[in-house]
Parts: sequence; C-alpha cells; structure tokens
Amino acid sequence: MANPRFPTPDWRILVVLYFFSLFLGPNIFAVANNKDAVVITGREDNASVLPQGEDADTGYGTADMSGLCNEDLRTFLPPPYGNISGMVCKPIWNTYILRYLQRDDHVMTIVLSSIYTTGWVGMGFSKDGMMVGSSAMVGWFNKKGHPRIKQYYLQGTRSWQVIPEKGELPLTNVPPVVAIHGAMIHIAYQLKFEHRLGHQPIILAFGSRVPHHLHLTHHDDKRTVMFDFSGGSSSVLYVSSREKRNHGALGMIGWGLIYPVGAIIPRYFKHKDPLWYYLHAIIQLVGFIFGLATVLLGIQLYNKLNFNNANISTHRGIGIFILALSILQILAFFLRPNKDAKIRRFWNWYHHWFGRLALFFGAVNIVLGIQIGYAGNEWKIGYGFLLAIILLAVIGLEALSWMKKRSDKTTTPPTFQMNPVP
Repeated sequence: MANPRFPTPDWRILVVLYFFSLFLGPNIFAVANNKDAVVITGREDNASVLPQGEDADTGYGTADMSGLCNEDLRTFLPPPYGNISGMVCKPIWNTYILRYLQRDDHVMTIVLSSIYTTGWVGMGFSKDGMMVGSSAMVGWFNKKGHPRIKQYYLQGTRSWQVIPEKGELPLTNVPPVVAIHGAMIHIAYQLKFEHRLGHQPIILAFGSRVPHHLHLTHHDDKRTVMFDFSGGSSSVLYVSSREKRNHGALGMIGWGLIYPVGAIIPRYFKHKDPLWYYLHAIIQLVGFIFGLATVLLGIQLYNKLNFNNANISTHRGIGIFILALSILQILAFFLRPNKDAKIRRFWNWYHHWFGRLALFFGAVNIVLGIQIGYAGNEWKIGYGFLLAIILLAVIGLEALSWMKKRSDKTTTPPTFQMNPVP
C-alpha cells in the first residue's frame, strides 16, 4: 500500500508542478549495459515523492494520466527510445504509464513511466502471474543522484532471494536507460522474444528506500496486471490482502481446527453416550459451514485472478474435493442405518475413511495455500502450532485410551466354567 509518511497532494497541484517542470526543470538520462549507469547530466535536488499505491488518492484519473502520453520522448530519452514512432501508450496503475512497440521481428521496446524522485521502480514479467520466478527491470537514483537500472531475478519472497544482474528477460544490445524528466521517472529497454507477446502477466512494484549495494528493499506496494500486448488492453490480476486473509483464516479454522476436533470426539468419548454423538454432529456441521464458506470465497478469488497457475489450480481442486467429501459425510448422517443392520459395518467403513481423507487433504491444502499465497512466517508458525496441539492431544488421548483398556483387562476377574455333574 502507499507509504503513509508522505501526504498526497491535490491532483491540480501535481499537474501544475509537472507541466511547470517541463519548462524549468532539468532533464537527465543515463545508459547502462550490465554495469553501473553513466550519468550524462545531473540533478541537485533530492525531493521525496513516491509512486502511489493502490489505496492512495493521487487525484489522477485515467483521463488525466492519458494526457501525459502526449509527451515528446525525444526531449529527454536518447535514441532509439526517444524517436520511435507509433508506440502504444496506456495508463495501467495509478501514476504508472506503459509505452511499448512490438515489431514484426518480435523486438519490443518498452518505456515505463511513473511519478518519482526517490526509492526504486520496477516492472517484472511473470510466467504465471506470481512474483516468484519472474524477472524484472528496476530503475532508481542513488543517494548521490547517480542513476541505476538493473535486471533482477525473483527467486523467492525474501530480499536476499531477489538476485541482481540475473534474470530471463531477453535484452537486446541496445543499452537500457533510466531518466528523470520533470516529476516522472522513465525506464526504457528493449527485449527480443521468440514469438509475439499476447496476454502477459506483468508485475509493477515500487519501494521507498534506495537499494543498497544493488540489493532491493522490500516493496511498499505491488500490482499484477494481465496485459494484452497485441491489443493494448489490461485487466488487473489483483486480490486484496483482506480477501486472502479471510480465505486462509476460514480454511484454517474449518479444516485445521473444527474438523479435527469433531473427529476426536467419537474416537475417544464414546463412553459419554449419547453426548458424544450430538457433539460430533454439531461440531462437524459447523466445520462444514466454514469449509463451504472457504471454498466459495476461494472460487471468487480464483475468478478474479483470471490466469492459469498449476499450484493455484491444484489448491482449488483439492478444496472442491474436500467439500465433496464433506457433503457425502452430511448425507451419511441422514442415511445412517440401525446398529443391528447388516450394512452398518460398511457404513462405518465409509464414514470413517471418507472423514480421514477429508482431514488429510484439508491439512495438505492449508500448507499449499500458505505456500502459494506467500502468507509469511506468522501463518506458518500459527498453523504449525495448531497442528502440534492437535497431534499432542491425539497422542495423549490415545495413550489414556490404551492405558484404560489395559487396566480393564487386568481388573476383570476370570470366569470359570463348571464341569457338569454326571
């Protein structure tokens, strides 16, 4: 989300300052070719204006940002970036503007622009819409005002797993450029792909801190967009953190807590008849409600993402499978035969094993959801603690049950069969 330390000015002031800076503000650009960028001209000021995040009220609407597409890039970008005609220009996220041109030989020229004067700004290409495994071009100006632009490979979610000067983006021999013109930063580079790009997930991010020794600080905000490079349209591949937290919390409570507790009741408390039966039925019904809400919210999130990812599809499929098992268990409650019925043995087998399958896949799906959602250590520790408590409870109850059975065997007096008197 947007950095709360920086107040958001009125949009009219930003627009006036921007166009005023076109006439009075100095122009700066730099070129990099896998080494540090070389300063062509410098800038003395070190103001602190950041790209705005998803929740920021920048005052800029789509129409306002579209007006910035009329800039003449030749005034501040070197060839070939400044003199390319026919570039498509699209506002894609708040103050972010994407210009691009895709040639017939699959060479694509990209110019990403955003309001900026400190920190870093990046644009990544993802295979599946996820941050991990993507490659990104990142530009910034260091504390001395020297420009930098590097490719990064996002190997993981930790800052040390964002590797500088690595990545899979097919850069051409044309050196990348980072430039500041007025209130905007411009990151320009060329890529040559094996085929024409159509729908492509791209990741936009920014951080408020200047990278130290090329190591990026954690992003202040990011956005994933499905961009159609063949038509210039885009759709947001974004799910709010609140929606993801709600989905995860419902699943962890329903499948990770309520269902296991409901399964413990009939195994270890059948001597409390008929209390165990009513507790088991009520607890599992509550667990089913939580599980149903989890699946419905998950389907809603899946539809919002609008792209194919193997891990997400697996997570979704397991969730629907668990819901189906839960529905079968609910039906089993209404179809339960009498104790004396011959098919009661088969019903017990069906009820027990379908329940165990639901518990097992529920645990697997919670772990998978934490992994693909990059939920963080607090979720891992929380579920690990919950799972440990349940396992310890089961081990303790199992030990008590075994000790009770053994005690019953030793205290039961032997029975003697009297021989009949002839």
